[in-house]
Amino acid sequence: MILLGSSLFFIHALPRRGAGSAGEAPWARGLIAAAAALLAAAALLSLPVHASLLAGSASEAFNPETLAALVTAMGLGKAAVVRACAAVAACVLVLALRPSRGSWSAVAALGAVAVASLAWMGHGAATEGAMGRIHLISDVLHSWAAAVWIGALAAFLFLLLARRRSSEEATALHRALHGFSGVGSLVVAVLVMTGAVNGAILVGLDRIEGLWTTPYGRLLSLKILLFLGMLGLAAANRYRLTPALRAALGAPEGLDVAVAALRRSLVVETAFGLAVLALVAWFGTLPPPAAL
Repeated sequence: MILLGSSLFFIHALPRRGAGSAGEAPWARGLIAAAAALLAAAALLSLPVHASLLAGSASEAFNPETLAALVTAMGLGKAAVVRACAAVAACVLVLALRPSRGSWSAVAALGAVAVASLAWMGHGAATEGAMGRIHLISDVLHSWAAAVWIGALAAFLFLLLARRRSSEEATALHRALHGFSGVGSLVVAVLVMTGAVNGAILVGLDRIEGLWTTPYGRLLSLKILLFLGMLGLAAANRYRLTPALRAALGAPEGLDVAVAALRRSLVVETAFGLAVLALVAWFGTLPPPAAL
């Protein structure tokens, strides 16, 4: 999500060059490289874990035949390999090339591939027939929209953690916050529409009570509440805290107060986002109400 969302943020929300640009930010390349390295490691480590689970024995985790079968015959194995390759390529790119719109675009494309591969790890890949294709496409779109939001939050936090900033950097920060509001509205629309499609397939309109009577449904309901909390914080950022930052530009004391308020809001919003991802990882292992 950081590979996709943060890279797009660098391209579209920050200045191309000079103060406030990703090329001038000492943390930008490190953030992408660290995310790529962790993603590659996690994807590769998931292979022996899946092998042992599927074989029903921990001793099969590194069995070459079991791993080969997982990678060649199962969607989740192929998806893990694709994800690892995309992550390694992104790490090499960001470390080997000078920061530019071209390099960030390439990393974002690799991030999009990595995020899309996650759809083959969940319920979307298990749905059969024509509805299965709709479900898989909806899962991919849902994941991409979430990645844009989460990746942007990560970039915003690093921007706001800088204790000293020039007037140009403060202005760039305000423009990024203001400019992302339009993208944020599109992201929310995609999340709501694809979430409704996924919910209709996995819960079922005739099993709506499953939202509070099944473990899957209760975790999904909690995810929805956290999502609504993120929406509330995003609205506060857009309509209250970002205008306050604009009003404080040029006043050091007021600027520090405005930035601190934004930092607190984004920390909470990011915590909610991480909790949503944890819930998705959890209820993704449970049978949905429609399957019971």
